[in-house]
Amino acid sequence: MTLVAGVDSSTQSCKVVVLDAGSGTLVREGRAAHPDGTEVHPDHWWRALSAAFDDAGGLADVSALSVGGQQHGMVLLDHAGDVVRPALLWNDTRSASAAAALTDEVGADDFARRTGLVPVASFTITKVRWVRDHEPDLADRVAAVALPHDWLTWRLRGYGPAASSPLGPDLEQLTTDRSDASGTGYWSPSAGEYDLGLFKIAFGRDAREATGNAGPGEPGTVILPRVLGPGDTAGAIHPGCFGCSAERPAPAGFGPSESGPRILLGAGAGDNAAAALGLGAEPGDVVVSVGTSGTVFSVASRAVSDPSGTVAGFADASGEYLPIAVTLNAARVLSSVAGILGVDFDELARLALDAEPGAGGVVLVPYFEGERTPNLPHAKASFHGLSIASSTRSNLARAAIEGMLSGLSGGLDSLRAQGGAATRLLLIGGAVQNPAVQSIAAQVFDLPVVIPSPGEYVARGAAVQAAWAHNGNRPDWPVAVDAAPAPDFHPVIRQNYLRASSHIDPSN
Repeated sequence: MTLVAGVDSSTQSCKVVVLDAGSGTLVREGRAAHPDGTEVHPDHWWRALSAAFDDAGGLADVSALSVGGQQHGMVLLDHAGDVVRPALLWNDTRSASAAAALTDEVGADDFARRTGLVPVASFTITKVRWVRDHEPDLADRVAAVALPHDWLTWRLRGYGPAASSPLGPDLEQLTTDRSDASGTGYWSPSAGEYDLGLFKIAFGRDAREATGNAGPGEPGTVILPRVLGPGDTAGAIHPGCFGCSAERPAPAGFGPSESGPRILLGAGAGDNAAAALGLGAEPGDVVVSVGTSGTVFSVASRAVSDPSGTVAGFADASGEYLPIAVTLNAARVLSSVAGILGVDFDELARLALDAEPGAGGVVLVPYFEGERTPNLPHAKASFHGLSIASSTRSNLARAAIEGMLSGLSGGLDSLRAQGGAATRLLLIGGAVQNPAVQSIAAQVFDLPVVIPSPGEYVARGAAVQAAWAHNGNRPDWPVAVDAAPAPDFHPVIRQNYLRASSHIDPSN
């Protein structure tokens, strides 16, 4: 049995899964926590990766591995391979003014045409602008800009600071993939190449793509990782990449000697693109992920360009495209209303299922933390349609779930407005294990709803890449399904929601 491994280096933690390359069956897994915060030194990810390998029983019997990672995080390296400053993560909003400035300088239409994106604080391009403007001494030291999964892959291959890596600081060996590159704001999914002009506007310096060949490069020119294609290999894990660290020994059972066979490394991917691979999503599939925030994305056969910025036109990890819309309010809508009602999630579900579809006219517009889709950053949550008769605990519970799902349905509307096909909806995330969420989803969405079994789909998608790089073909692993509720579309739910949300004052 050939084993492959996938890594999900997320904001909160590092997860590792080891799978049978033939069937996709989970053999073992491990995890380790990341520190909290919106800026984190990448060394924390490195130590967590080592600990997660240990927790997963080591890599001695693994033939290939790939890394999925949180998108947009800015890793700045100097010529010595040292990290210049802690990485600014996707959820660090200090670069919001930089996003506005870049949009003003380039224009939303032109930005969307060139990259599929309109700048928001999440994207890497806004973070490099912020460093240029606020930390010029550090900006002068920057020799390369990478993303979290790029840096981890580079370190696994044995590169890094001379004092803690066997192969030293060869920045020309930095690699990424098209899915993660497409979230930077300076790579074009439609052209399949970096937009170096946009990078220079943001950072004030010339840049070029890494060559993969050793060399000092041009002084003053910033190196950007070489973009690998689906199924490509980034190289192999260097067996001394952990053992040379004074802070942590090599993971247990790391395996091959310097002279023996090494573990092949896949290209890696951004987290949403890796999840799409892990789910086996194809054109026409829409994935709705209900976490702390919500994401709605689909696999598309053409690049998307939305000058409103509602839909970000990413590339995926299979050679297709991955348009995505994001909502700020998802599972925490349920926890907030459960707290108001003084119940746990099981009781919230029971109450919600006691009410009729449409919740007796009660509507929750769930903008507890403002909203991104639609772009209403200062809005607040509000209940509508309350009367003496309708103000029941059951209606409030159902309105919470209907409101959360209706907000996500708005993301689906935005994808469709860009011409995306939608034939099936895959509903994932911890909150979707709630039976009321499953039942009500079939009433809110006008698509067949499928709930895959809980799993680490980002890490699984990275393992798909590992098997692809190892075997030369993308594996077709079955995905277990927990539920497929019967279609029960009730348009009144969305109609009531749209009526109530249209009255939201964006200034409040």
